[in-house]
Amino acid sequence: MPETMFSLAGYLALAGWLVLILGIVLNKPLLRDRIAGQWIPLVLAAAYTVLIAVFWWDAEGGFDNLASVQKLFTWPWVALAGWVHYLAYDLFVGALMSRRIMEAKINRLVLIPILPLAFLFGPIGFVLAQALLLTRKETAS
Repeated sequence: MPETMFSLAGYLALAGWLVLILGIVLNKPLLRDRIAGQWIPLVLAAAYTVLIAVFWWDAEGGFDNLASVQKLFTWPWVALAGWVHYLAYDLFVGALMSRRIMEAKINRLVLIPILPLAFLFGPIGFVLAQALLLTRKETAS
């Protein structure tokens, strides 16, 4: 059952990223901001909430040291919750970065290399987007 939910969450997140890209290409804020940036992350966040509410209490481990975190994520349901957490936040941040870049009047094509990095390695995409935005602000001043 955790494997099935893992697959479903992954497909939903991938659909969200595809909707995000479509919203960027077509310049459709409804797709970019509402569907990819709000509704799909909200569904994933709700799934995360249910997983934590139901399975957190049976898991061993914690957040006090690395060994405890490793132990915590050996429980499949908690590992699934952690993965869904990543999927929800990465998509939300990807949509937010995209909106901010487009609002700054930066060519949306620069998102092409940034979004896959945000999807696969969240903070790397975030760093690149922030550097781009900071560079844009400094050159505008």
